[in-house]
Amino acid sequence: MRPLHTTNLTLSEFGGQTPPPLVVWWDEPEVTTPPYAILSHTWDGDEILFHEIANPTFDLSVKKPSSYAKITSCCAQARNDNLDWVWIDTCCIDKSSSAELSEAINSMYRWYHNAAVCYAFLSDVEPLSGWNRLDKASFFGTRWFRRGWTLQELLAPQHVRFFARDWTEIGTRFGLRKLISQRTRIRTEALLGQYLGGLSVGERMSWTWSRQTTRVEDQAYCLLGLFEINMPLLSDTSATSV
Repeated sequence: MRPLHTTNLTLSEFGGQTPPPLVVWWDEPEVTTPPYAILSHTWDGDEILFHEIANPTFDLSVKKPSSYAKITSCCAQARNDNLDWVWIDTCCIDKSSSAELSEAINSMYRWYHNAAVCYAFLSDVEPLSGWNRLDKASFFGTRWFRRGWTLQELLAPQHVRFFARDWTEIGTRFGLRKLISQRTRIRTEALLGQYLGGLSVGERMSWTWSRQTTRVEDQAYCLLGLFEINMPLLSDTSATSV
């Protein structure tokens, strides 16, 4: 796992692999993972990738301002929560390495589960109104509920907090559980930490009915954690949007 420091935006390896250039890693071969936040979001057109954030000469704020704002806002929220590390799928995986990508996809559910908190950033949802009322139509219509990968990102973490397009908080998974259940057809018990392995395969598969992925094989990969499966990836998966 290679998270991002919330203050200086440097990457660091939680583990003992040989570091690539321009990336700061832990010195010890086995490191206890410190508390970290993890981001759940939908990809936009100008996402900052691993090789860009690891390159100190790449001007992130100028070349990819929207993605840079997303990353820095996520980091700011983590700092407010006294967390020094965040993990973001767009820039914390070297997708040019098939081995690293395979490990990441097979470990994704566990990484989301082990996070101190998951920030679900809904870039197309309006902030709360002056009366702190959630725009239900905007919330139900967000792309986040239609993506394959965000299903496990909803269910795996112990704590999920939802943020509107301006990074103001609109609620937690617990507080919004009835609305989320209504939108996703996922029973509230599953949203609140029920062991998913105790549910039928058919019920878990039914949660995917309206979700889409960019690549066909991702329809399987994004479900590995929900079914406690570990499997090798196809050889041409390096372009996968996770």
